Amino acid sequence: MNWYLHVLKNYAVFSGRSRRQEYWYFFLFNILISIALGFIDTLLATPGTEDGAGVLGTIYSLAVLIPSIAVGVRRLHDTGRTGWWMLIGLIPLIGALVLIYFFVLDSQPGTNEYGANPKNSEEGQFIV
Repeated sequence: MNWYLHVLKNYAVFSGRSRRQEYWYFFLFNILISIALGFIDTLLATPGTEDGAGVLGTIYSLAVLIPSIAVGVRRLHDTGRTGWWMLIGLIPLIGALVLIYFFVLDSQPGTNEYGANPKNSEEGQFIV
């Protein structure tokens, strides 16, 4: 949960680097929250539920749009790529597969043009 909150606190930070752990935990919590909100939307029969876009789910999706893009850009920076690679996701299927490949790659060792490796810094560590 700390990784999820860390991304939300840095909701508009497009510089620096993000570890795989940070990105994928944020992704996991987004999926779980979206499923729960979809269930609640269905129970409450909120407007748009029949079309698959209930009010609660839509509000949540809009709320995490910028943080999702920001953590994706920082994750690309961690692999040594520019954040502009996020635009490849606009290409149906192929773009998403390329982004998934980039997101699962290990961090570029050492310091790159986007900053120090977050694996080596105390700032990127959370005590559980």
